[in-house]
Amino acid sequence: PGTGPLCSPEFGVSCLASSPRVELLVSRPRSRLFLWGDLGPLLQDDGLGLSMEGRATASTPAALPYYVAFSQLLGLTLVAMTGAWLGLYRGGIAWESNLQFNVHPLCMAIGLIFLQGDALLVYRVFRNEAKRTTKVLHGLLHVFALIIALVGLVAVFDYHRKKGYADLYSLHSWCGILVFVLYFVQWLVGFSFFLFPGASFSLRSRYRASHVFFGATIFLLSVGTALLGLKEALLFKLGAKYSLFEPEGVLANVLGLLLACFGGVVLYILTRPDWKRPSQAEEQALSMDFKTLTEGDSPSSQ
Repeated sequence: PGTGPLCSPEFGVSCLASSPRVELLVSRPRSRLFLWGDLGPLLQDDGLGLSMEGRATASTPAALPYYVAFSQLLGLTLVAMTGAWLGLYRGGIAWESNLQFNVHPLCMAIGLIFLQGDALLVYRVFRNEAKRTTKVLHGLLHVFALIIALVGLVAVFDYHRKKGYADLYSLHSWCGILVFVLYFVQWLVGFSFFLFPGASFSLRSRYRASHVFFGATIFLLSVGTALLGLKEALLFKLGAKYSLFEPEGVLANVLGLLLACFGGVVLYILTRPDWKRPSQAEEQALSMDFKTLTEGDSPSSQ
């Protein structure tokens, strides 16, 4: 560490932060970033390089783009096959007719499966963009997923009302309501903590692990609920014919496999620790709660 506001050692540049207890050191040749406090380094990131403007950038793991592309191929094929199933064997989609029910599976496939999965992957795909931009994109994709899923819920409840069918008696319907409520609460709490100004750094850091866990759990529950609904729809229409390898049953089984594969690939990408979005230099410096540091605490203890 240097002893003045700005000094140039042989292999690095040292800059004193506004707090007398914190110092930011960027070592150019080794592409390392250190954040120093009274008791030594608080943060260190070896996976960062420096762009021409001096902003830290993270390299993309070699296999990550291929897995992300594969997930998108699975997701788009899943949505297209859902539309094909409804068009070929269920008569298509319309709001003011007996086809209103078909709006439900299509909206859920687009919203709670495909868009929700893409929202979870935002922090793996956009590795060098500004953190706030990434947060906004993450939140917007979840909003679109919620709105589309809400349309799907309205469609099925309205269809049941018109036909005089009972609501919320099956395991699929119970799981579906649970998923939607949890998804809405997760978005609301996430917005309050990470996008709405006012939450402290220490509060965000305490909740972050729970937010990540519940995000992955809700996505997994969404895939499971979709599989329950698909099986329920097949049994209602095909009945005993399902065991005779009817074309609709075979197509729907392939659709179920696509659901499971898409969910598995997304979760695999999310759980690879070396594929996580590394903190940028400016994020590490600016997101620090310097008031907490000067009171004798540090983010590492939270």
